[in-house]
Amino acid sequence: MFSRFRKSKRDKLKREYTSLLEQAMQAQRRGDIRSYSDLSDQAKSVLDEIDSLQK
Repeated sequence: MFSRFRKSKRDKLKREYTSLLEQAMQAQRRGDIRSYSDLSDQAKSVLDEIDSLQK
């Protein structure tokens, strides 16, 4: 009954992925390329984890 209110691990990872991409974009706009690169790498690892959950 309440399962629709619970967030699955995949949903949490998707939100984290979106947040990391947003932070990376802001870092790039500030000219902080090192942070942009780090955040992009983190986002890629989260995306890989999402893909592994879908298989």
